[in-house]
Amino acid sequence: MSEPREPTLPAFTLRQLAYFVAAANEGTIAGAAELLHVSASAMSDAITELETAMRERLCVRRRAHGLTLTPAGQQLLAHARRVLAEAEELQRSIGGAGQLSGPVVIGCYPTLAPTILPSLLQDFAALHPEVELSIREATQDQLANELRSGRIDVAFVYDMLVPADTERSRLYELQAHVLLAAEHPLANRESLELRELIDEDLILLDAQPSSEHTLSVFAAQGLRPKIRHRTASYEVVRTLVARGLGYGILVSRVANPGSYEGLQLVAKTITPAVRPVAVDMIWAAERLLPARTRALIEFARDVDWPQ
Repeated sequence: MSEPREPTLPAFTLRQLAYFVAAANEGTIAGAAELLHVSASAMSDAITELETAMRERLCVRRRAHGLTLTPAGQQLLAHARRVLAEAEELQRSIGGAGQLSGPVVIGCYPTLAPTILPSLLQDFAALHPEVELSIREATQDQLANELRSGRIDVAFVYDMLVPADTERSRLYELQAHVLLAAEHPLANRESLELRELIDEDLILLDAQPSSEHTLSVFAAQGLRPKIRHRTASYEVVRTLVARGLGYGILVSRVANPGSYEGLQLVAKTITPAVRPVAVDMIWAAERLLPARTRALIEFARDVDWPQ
């Protein structure tokens, strides 16, 4: 039987790794130093020492142009994030007597936030009061970038434009519908064909991937809508439609039939039915998930989400 191998001390420190990851995330030495409340020179020296320990140039630093990782730096970044996550998890598991604690940053596409966030911020928080939940609403490309950088831990998005370097769990599906003012001439119909709306004005929810989805359902039928206004706000779409300025094509539904101004709206089924849109929960594939994040993922999988 072989003798157990004696542990050896690495030539680098966790602090050096943390400084390197922060600089890679922020894109500048100065930004990372400000974030971690250290001097820029201390940050720069630590990264230089890390490069010496690794015997590799990890980044190119240019004044006024920020910091660019070399291929070796990109490779180290993924490993460093895992090492730091494991170190944090070790500290919390020993010091917290098994109770889940620490921060979890939840990313969410804005139109999903009213459905997704309340259960997490109330029900999950009640189960794990020591877990510090915070939220970040952004477009899906922004959420994907922030998952990669480690700024958010898990994101709730539509199943369109989801990056390949993420893990995902399907939560539920939604069917797109036509939104009309209650006094619209077609408001008494049970369902509508898209071709019936082609000469009317569309109020487009202009935020990816919503805008791409809306235009794609028309294109699939060889149609091109007449866009009158574009807005990144779900509620602005509802308000303009309620005033009779056009119709909307939306996926998320709300129980309140009125706009912010109290004007009434009606939702109509699209016929023939268009492809449903799935809602996914995603997280970075290459990152080690702390127990608190894994617990939130399992909780979200078991929620009976409204559809």
